[in-house]
Amino acid sequence: MDFGVVLQTDPPAREVVERMRVAEDGGFRYGWTFDSCVLWQEPFVIYSQILASTSSLRVGPMVTNPSTRDWSVTASLFATLNDMFGNRTVCGIGRGDSARRVIGQRPASLRTLAEAMHVIKELAEGREVTHHGAPVRLPWVRDGRLEIWMAAYGPRALRLVGERADGFILQTADPDIARWTIGSVREAAREAGRNPSEITMCVAAPAYVGDDLARQRDQLRWFGGMVGNHVADLVARYGADGPVPRALTDYIEGRRGYDYAHHGRAGNPSTDFVPDSIVDRFCLLGPASAHVDRLAELAEIGVDQFALYLMHDDPDKTLTSYANDIIGRFRS
Repeated sequence: MDFGVVLQTDPPAREVVERMRVAEDGGFRYGWTFDSCVLWQEPFVIYSQILASTSSLRVGPMVTNPSTRDWSVTASLFATLNDMFGNRTVCGIGRGDSARRVIGQRPASLRTLAEAMHVIKELAEGREVTHHGAPVRLPWVRDGRLEIWMAAYGPRALRLVGERADGFILQTADPDIARWTIGSVREAAREAGRNPSEITMCVAAPAYVGDDLARQRDQLRWFGGMVGNHVADLVARYGADGPVPRALTDYIEGRRGYDYAHHGRAGNPSTDFVPDSIVDRFCLLGPASAHVDRLAELAEIGVDQFALYLMHDDPDKTLTSYANDIIGRFRS
């Protein structure tokens, strides 16, 4: 199992760069950031500094979307970084949540997302596509490679992952939800004539190593609120008794709106509806041994990478604990 770290691009950017450097030294192979350039700083500018300060770390957004930037711009950003630093980027992408909603726009449709993934990948790898009705190619791309990892929860989105994406991003560490979603992706891949084993399965969730469970739960409750934004969309589309497991949908019954001013931050006042049981299921808490146990269960399900969010009040201790006590347990 590989490990990644997920950060927000809060200023000053040099601290984001330094934490990514420390993560690579500790055995992390992927460095991810949020991509919501009103709430945080523009990540692609910072990626160039991260790549320059590390030797092999792969970087990318968790996640970008099809609508904030023109697809040619997104492809050129990735292709430029890859040309400079040797194909060390990954395009994590979804329909869009905070990046879209804070500017008064809805998330993109799955049809738009599917088209965007195709155009971005083709352009970033140097091939010609039709974009806005015109033939377009980046003539300066040399041996470019760009994997597209798609974030998804619902049945139609999971099917698209299996049919089109190079990787799957599940933003919750609940083993039951992981079994259902990964199984759905694999089934869709087989039906599309693809080899399911060629799709990288990534689980992303907050992790907090320590013994004060009550404090950890309060610090990580924001994540249930963030996931709840996507779950609310699923319930609106499929209904509470639809094909999405109740393990994912039941907890949002008490949800009463959401303030993106506190998005992804400990103490988010919009997440009071999230019970302790959801924090325990969706996140990794407790001593290092508890993290190892959950990660072993996820690895058995087929998870290839665990990407840990560090949005809480003791990120450096958790990063150090993973480097010293956890990552080595999952490396052959």
